[in-house]
Amino acid sequence: MEQILIRNLPEGTKAILRRRAAAHNSSIEAEAREALAVGIAAEEPTLVDLISMSTDAQVEFEPKRLGLKARSAEL
Repeated sequence: MEQILIRNLPEGTKAILRRRAAAHNSSIEAEAREALAVGIAAEEPTLVDLISMSTDAQVEFEPKRLGLKARSAEL
């Protein structure tokens, strides 16, 4: 699982997250995670994004799921 520390949030951000957490009976962290996920939901990570991650990350490449086909090199 990846982690991130966000510093220097705009004024009131934590208060909004605290209010949402209380309304949804969840934690501030869960609300922040949800807000971030919703904010970037339209973007899929590219293969370059995944490869450029730290070396301890597990990247599973599934060519069939991506609609890719293997091909022979032309000699």
